[in-house]
Amino acid sequence: MIRRVINMKLLDRFRKKEDISQFDSTLRPLPAGACAPDFRLLSDSGRQVSLADFQGKPVVLVFYPADNSPVCSSQLALYNQALPLFQEHNAQIVGISVDDPESHQAFAEKLNLSFPLLADNAPLGAVARAYGVFDQEAGTGGRALFVIDAEGVIHWSYLSPSSINPGANGILDALEEFSSQSTRSSEDGHDRRNPPQTD
Repeated sequence: MIRRVINMKLLDRFRKKEDISQFDSTLRPLPAGACAPDFRLLSDSGRQVSLADFQGKPVVLVFYPADNSPVCSSQLALYNQALPLFQEHNAQIVGISVDDPESHQAFAEKLNLSFPLLADNAPLGAVARAYGVFDQEAGTGGRALFVIDAEGVIHWSYLSPSSINPGANGILDALEEFSSQSTRSSEDGHDRRNPPQTD
């Protein structure tokens, strides 16, 4: 009961998101329904991490422009505080930028992050390009979010202006929708295997 009260307070906080108006962008994030491109990148801990490592559970990919920038710092700190909400859906969150592993390590230690940061820098922005969110002019990844289901299919994607923290609202909504769909599918399968008895 105590845990539920705490999580409801977190929900109240993290569901507050800035009002983001439509904006023009040359970036085209992969849409819902597309297969999520696999990758293998070095993490802040120096370990190779791939999307396939998380097969069987939802994954939240957070592309962000740069370590230590004010908006990126507030965004990732927010997600770190919201981890209990993501974990309720068994979701793994992963940050990706073009910074090198050493920069990621210092950034993760500074914010006390409890999720991996991956270095998309060899070649520069290759994974961001694959997901349609590499900002060629800036030479960084855009500020983009992807929720990927347990089968490796993109369930939801979102591109934010680089100067605005998109918050956790869209991620939580997507995870809840995904969880609801999974529950319904499971119940439907159970009903088909065990049809109601009739006289």
